[in-house]
Amino acid sequence: MNAKYDIIIVGGGAAGFFTAINIAEQNPKLKIAILERGKNVLEKVRISGGGRCNVTHACFVPNELVKFYPRGEKELRGPFHQFCSGDTIEWFEKHGVALKIEDDGRMFPTSDSSQTIIDCFLGLTRKLKIEVLTGQSVQSLFHGENFWKVETHHETFSCQKVVLTAGSNPKIWELLAGMNHTIVPPVPSLFTFNIKDARIKDLMGVSALAHVRVKGTKLEASGPLLITHWGMSGPGILRLSAWGARLLAEKNYQFVLEVNWLNDITVEEAMETLKELKQEHAKKAVSKKSPFKFPNRLWESLVLASGISNETKWADLSKKQLTDLANQLTHAHFQVNGKSTFKEEFVTAGGIDLREINFKTMESKLHQNLYFAGEIVNIDAITGGFNFQNAWTGGFIVAHSITAS
Repeated sequence: MNAKYDIIIVGGGAAGFFTAINIAEQNPKLKIAILERGKNVLEKVRISGGGRCNVTHACFVPNELVKFYPRGEKELRGPFHQFCSGDTIEWFEKHGVALKIEDDGRMFPTSDSSQTIIDCFLGLTRKLKIEVLTGQSVQSLFHGENFWKVETHHETFSCQKVVLTAGSNPKIWELLAGMNHTIVPPVPSLFTFNIKDARIKDLMGVSALAHVRVKGTKLEASGPLLITHWGMSGPGILRLSAWGARLLAEKNYQFVLEVNWLNDITVEEAMETLKELKQEHAKKAVSKKSPFKFPNRLWESLVLASGISNETKWADLSKKQLTDLANQLTHAHFQVNGKSTFKEEFVTAGGIDLREINFKTMESKLHQNLYFAGEIVNIDAITGGFNFQNAWTGGFIVAHSITAS
């Protein structure tokens, strides 16, 4: 059986639906189908942002927005000038979904439910008569003279144009490699660090604004650091994992993490503060209360790690103990042995080589009428709504290119 369409979109996720809806709105005459290999569509949308769907980020300047993308910074500058986060807000509001900004800049539906986004997309595909076909795992792609043939386990589809929005699907990457596209091997991005260390053993849930660095490299980041039962997480760690995705994979996730619990305070400045505290609180126990902006439990742990007992008074601190404490505060070294996936929001660094894509149209430079959007290309971002913004922007540009041609 050979089903004929104008456009076949492979991948029923955020980028696939956004592309299909935008094409159909701009040209309702086109016959469009979305092919999804799984039983359900929009699964990543469902679980993202803890089930609330972090739609985008309140960064509205393209040249600023690109800085959140470890891979794709240069290439996304042009696309973001065509469709940026402000356009995303406008698009969703026009389609009945109001968004709100949280303190950290992340944007969610006012309903606080990803189901709102899913219902919006499913409603629009029904209204626009876009066919959504599940259980369709693509097995081959064939480019004829002026048509494409897409074969799944169940049937064969022919169409004028193909849009690949299949995320980090190894099978699709393999097919593309067979069509001479270069695939940058995928490695995990956005992961947390596994650390077994007495200093953080019983501090699960403790958070501090810290500066983190991978020892012996230029890799560093700042942000809230969260201590978990398996090690360290939080925005600061996730940022480091995204920017260091390739390097940390090469190290097999075995490295030394240097933590400055005081964020931007140097060891010399910390030493000065500790000397002042020694004068001011001479008769008080050192471990009693944290003099810095992080929890007492963390302070107690760092005091003990500096060889200072719970009973020791400030006045009794030796020069060595002061030096050790200043170092624990600003240069604490932790051995990292492995990683854990960050929630279910698994993001990979890797995909189609960016040099093989025309970013004005999102069309393949090697094959006419073949387009890409979303995570299938070698673009990924730190956490905070940026990966979805890449999907919306890519989908919009593909739709514009297809309907304008």
